[in-house]
Amino acid sequence: MWPEDRPVPRERLLAEACACDGLIVLLSDRVDEAVLGAGRGRLRVVANYAVGHENVDVEAARRLGIAVCNTPDVLTEATADLAFALMLAAARRIPESERLVRAGRWAGGFSPALLLGVPIAGRVLGVVGAGRIGRAVLARGRGFGMDLRYASRRPLAPEDAAAAGARFRPLDDLLAESDFVSLHVPLTPATRHLVSRERLARMKPTAVLVNTSRGPVVDEEALAEALAAGRLHAAGLDVFEREPAVHPRLLALENAVLTPHIGSATHAARAEMARLCCEGVDAVLAGRRPANLVGD
Repeated sequence: MWPEDRPVPRERLLAEACACDGLIVLLSDRVDEAVLGAGRGRLRVVANYAVGHENVDVEAARRLGIAVCNTPDVLTEATADLAFALMLAAARRIPESERLVRAGRWAGGFSPALLLGVPIAGRVLGVVGAGRIGRAVLARGRGFGMDLRYASRRPLAPEDAAAAGARFRPLDDLLAESDFVSLHVPLTPATRHLVSRERLARMKPTAVLVNTSRGPVVDEEALAEALAAGRLHAAGLDVFEREPAVHPRLLALENAVLTPHIGSATHAARAEMARLCCEGVDAVLAGRRPANLVGD
């Protein structure tokens, strides 16, 4: 057990892996071939306490005969809730408003021009990545009467698109058309800086960008420049390029709503994630095929 609320030091992870049949790790733990091979054939399973698994060398694990498990499904609704919460907070400048009140800088009464935001109901919501979480965000947008669109590597099946109530759009078109853009893609070489300086320039100056997927999907330097110059209304970010570090220009911006990677942070979701990790390890060590095996 690692009891501290910070990543396990590399040397400690390597040392502990030598004596383990199974490992339960976090996204902050880099499980590469050196860690996987440290047990010299003893390690049989790695359970990642997350849906994504870019921190685990899955190919190396496969070569070494080590199963890799993750935690799909159980954090979908919690993460979609946070994505929509960030959208609302950024659109209506809620954190900025609260800071004004707490600092005693509110003059009181009703002011017609105080902290004007952008509306959500009836506006265009573009979701990038139409997996479980992306479709859950679209469902929330439907409740606000939004015009729903999505971009993904391939269009949804007709019945899934009809259930989502969303139209497929190429990514560049979606960015140009949307009032709100919510990102829900895994981190791969193809999605690193998917939202680049050039693509940010396609967005409306009144638009809001939300990222609850992986930090490196967005070029943070370019995003900070766009926000500071007023080329984007606001952004809501739960993930960052170099966590736990946050780009200093983002920290200084009132129109950047920043949360510390809490997409799945509900009691229910985190308990279910822990349960899935334990069940995956237990299944492998008992000689069974786990239901949450990566690559199935």
